[in-house]
Amino acid sequence: MNRKLHIIGELMNNSYARARNAFTARDLEGYRQLARRQSELGADYLTLNLDGTQRIQVRRQEMLDFLPDVIPAIQEAAPAPIAFDNPSVEYHKVALRHYDRKKSGAPILNSLAASREHLEEMIELVKHYDTLVIVMASEMFVPGGTAQCLNPQDSHRAAKYFVELLATKAGRRNDQIIIDTGLAPVGADTYGLVNTGLDAMRLISADPDLKGVHMIVGLSNFAWGTPREVRDELEKAYLTLGMNAGLDFALANPEKSPAPLPGDHPMAAKLREALELGRPAAGETHEISGFRQAEAVMAICREFQAVEF
Repeated sequence: MNRKLHIIGELMNNSYARARNAFTARDLEGYRQLARRQSELGADYLTLNLDGTQRIQVRRQEMLDFLPDVIPAIQEAAPAPIAFDNPSVEYHKVALRHYDRKKSGAPILNSLAASREHLEEMIELVKHYDTLVIVMASEMFVPGGTAQCLNPQDSHRAAKYFVELLATKAGRRNDQIIIDTGLAPVGADTYGLVNTGLDAMRLISADPDLKGVHMIVGLSNFAWGTPREVRDELEKAYLTLGMNAGLDFALANPEKSPAPLPGDHPMAAKLREALELGRPAAGETHEISGFRQAEAVMAICREFQAVEF
């Protein structure tokens, strides 16, 4: 595992109290502090997500009105490029218009997906502003619409479709494209979704037509719902497995020092074993094997709480 893990710092997201407070007050210094903090901790990119959450309602116009002020403030405070995260094409139009790539380099547009409205316009923005781009490989086009990818082969096909589309319509090279295969909370993953994502990474990594593409997950999703004291170690164990499968980007909290564990670390080994238990045996449903995997993950948590690895 010789590749570097690129961290996209996620603290400028209204899921976090500091960002939520800064947005509510339209506090530019609050955003500068978050940008500086993440950059000092080694984040390679800084995500900017102003959207609403369960804790705060945000109208689209509020985001659009704030972007012209907050983007220059962030760029003043930290050198890392910004990853703009929103499903709205209008958000990206305003954000990219006010972003100064001379200061920070190429931004990231997050994200393209089969179900996106105005997908063609978003691809045109990628081309016009010469951005890196995150693609959701958890959705695919089907006759008459879109559907969720239910197996690694579907995700591989979705990734390949978008890579070809971006090469043709936006002039993107493979190394300008970041594929998100999806990451489910492992403690509640009774359908084998974590394995599906890892297996999709392996298929993408093995495809010569996709050589050079990057792969990403939203790391904070992984340990959601598990005991707080074990979450950091579980996330690092996942990074160990993910990077062996081709992962090289993570949307993560830099304050938690996200990094893979050694391959022979007990937590990485136990997580690997738990995920293997989640693969259905002959005649089994995913639900049966998924509950077996969930039980193994909970056993890891109990053991960690009793005796630190």
